[in-house]
Amino acid sequence: MKVAILAFGSRGDTQPCVALGEGLRERGHEVTVVAAERYAPLMGGLTMAALSVDPVRIMESEEGQAWLRSGPVGFVRGFVRIVEPLAERLVAEVDAAARDADLVLAPALGGMGGHLSDRYGMPHRILHFQPSHPTREFPNPLVRLRTLGSWGNRASYALIERLSWLVLGRMVNRLRATVLGLGPRRARRDDTPVLCGVSPLVVPRPRDWPGHVHLTGYWRRPPRPLPGELLAFVEEGPPPVYVGFGSMSAPAWLGERVVEALELAGVRAVVQGLPVEPSSTLFLLGEADHAALFPLTAAVVHHGGAGTTATGLTAGVPNLVCPFFSDQHFWGARVAALGAGPDPLPVRRLTSAELAARLARAVPNRRLSALLRQEDGVRQAVDLLEVSG
Repeated sequence: MKVAILAFGSRGDTQPCVALGEGLRERGHEVTVVAAERYAPLMGGLTMAALSVDPVRIMESEEGQAWLRSGPVGFVRGFVRIVEPLAERLVAEVDAAARDADLVLAPALGGMGGHLSDRYGMPHRILHFQPSHPTREFPNPLVRLRTLGSWGNRASYALIERLSWLVLGRMVNRLRATVLGLGPRRARRDDTPVLCGVSPLVVPRPRDWPGHVHLTGYWRRPPRPLPGELLAFVEEGPPPVYVGFGSMSAPAWLGERVVEALELAGVRAVVQGLPVEPSSTLFLLGEADHAALFPLTAAVVHHGGAGTTATGLTAGVPNLVCPFFSDQHFWGARVAALGAGPDPLPVRRLTSAELAARLARAVPNRRLSALLRQEDGVRQAVDLLEVSG
């Protein structure tokens, strides 16, 4: 079976897709991962169809950072403003890469899997990296409140979908017509199978989810070797704290407060993506595999991205989540609820003293870590795809 996996977004979105692709390849399937060119080093032996649009460069721009800081409605509007000028080229590249596939796996945003299915007739599956199917048990992860009551929780999904379609619908139908030669599509929810790459140990499967929505467990790759300089720093003293906020652009004041907090806490640190100066107690990290690094640390301080949270929980060290926007607040709340770290500390409220105090109070949930390491989300997802594909 020829499988096209559409891995839009940052490294945190792409790496789980690569893990899933590797699992499919091991079963004898022919896999193409459609992703930004900068992620070619992640592909291993997988075939890659490189996209010319670079999501990191977009997010690092001033406009991109304002977009990331916006609320749910502003996020969708910003998506249109930033992505629409690039969308025609992007859709054409995806179309060329996936037209010969027997099965398309794609994220929900933009509905590209459905568009390709409409054009070529191949089946598609929806990929979720957050538990995004409607439920009464918790609101849409883009909503910052922890509950709206059972009715409000479920209604929040319909509201986000309707607002998204109001903003995206016109662009989507224009691209369907001009690039794909298709008629207009109305906003609708159907019974297309959904693979949610989240562990039920972290988010228990909602009791009101239908049978076509599958909570498979995390899609992880085996750890990759760490750079020698990094290993030398880790081994030359007490386990360091890791601090990094993924693709979130860190202003100078945030770097200053983090350094002050580390000094107050009296800890060494590996710092990634922050504007700070290296020292005997601070190692500035470029690229490294978090799955290999995190178990060697005393704690991890991060933004609460879905992938980073999964890796931090699996490592069995305390997680301190400092959310910026979007679903990061949801993951911070889950970490605290699981006893794997303190209550989240939003970046807008971060002070040196508070960060140092949270580091002192942070405790791990090693039992959860042990259970997560036994879980094989890739195998479960591939099993489901082979049965239904």
